[in-house]
Amino acid sequence: MSAPRVQLGQSDLHVFPLNLGGNVFGWTADKATSFAVLDAYAATGGNFIDTADSYSAWIEGHTGGESERLIGEWMKTRGNRSEMVVATKVARHPNFKGLAPKNIAAACDASLQRLQTDHIDLYYAHFDDLEVPIADIAGAFSKLVDAGKVRTIAPSNFTAERIDGWLAAVKANGLHAPIALQPHYSLVERGFETNGLRAAAERHHLGVLPYFSLAKGFLAGKYRPGKTVDSARAGGASQYLNERGLRVLAALDRIAAAHQTSVAAVSLAWLRVQPTVAAPIASARTVEQLRELLPSATLALTADELAALTQASA
Repeated sequence: MSAPRVQLGQSDLHVFPLNLGGNVFGWTADKATSFAVLDAYAATGGNFIDTADSYSAWIEGHTGGESERLIGEWMKTRGNRSEMVVATKVARHPNFKGLAPKNIAAACDASLQRLQTDHIDLYYAHFDDLEVPIADIAGAFSKLVDAGKVRTIAPSNFTAERIDGWLAAVKANGLHAPIALQPHYSLVERGFETNGLRAAAERHHLGVLPYFSLAKGFLAGKYRPGKTVDSARAGGASQYLNERGLRVLAALDRIAAAHQTSVAAVSLAWLRVQPTVAAPIASARTVEQLRELLPSATLALTADELAALTQASA
């Protein structure tokens, strides 16, 4: 598959237009399966991996960092670190909670060790910490860039007001600016368009990398009335099985059939071309699931198809 790389914001990072989510690595995908998914992604030209230091601390017996360790081991065994753009996050690891400057610095060092690398390509503030002044957060992230430990930085799960504050601190103090934004956004979660975040991304030239792009699997078409799905995310996805969700699925089914592709690919293709979006994030716990996602990187929907999806999900 040949997909043009996308520039992230105003940075020198150019990425595959499907950001591979690493939340499943070490959780619902064991080491062998995780390596197989990563191999298949890289074989198609994929170069952009998203993880966090807290993945998968929510599982009994896990401590956080399981995903980072697997990704680091995979890159080391494959010898492809220089070919990959790796994004990870700070704020939710059990040992590194919040965004106090000392915590950000310590968490970054721990992530570097787990990833077996000397730099992180894109480092996120995973969730905002309202107890820390935004100028202190901005300064701590900028210092990591100065130290060469991080190439670029970004917020995730911040309000538009706090993003504006971050950029104001950048301007006032001569700091390195964020280049991206990771919000919750999909065909069935469109608050990003109206809550000020898209306007903030436009204002600050941030490349948007939506998470839950497939609404926990709902927009992959797996969840249907009367159908039971064996998935750790079944509860979260089933919330969309309502009149609006069924309307979206009907439109997705029709368009997927017309292109002879997967419902997941159509869902991601719609999201990929929305204003400010650089690359949707989607995870796959098997190679078979990944194959349903990959066509989205090159799938070109018609104007009528895009409009039909936008209207169905309104």
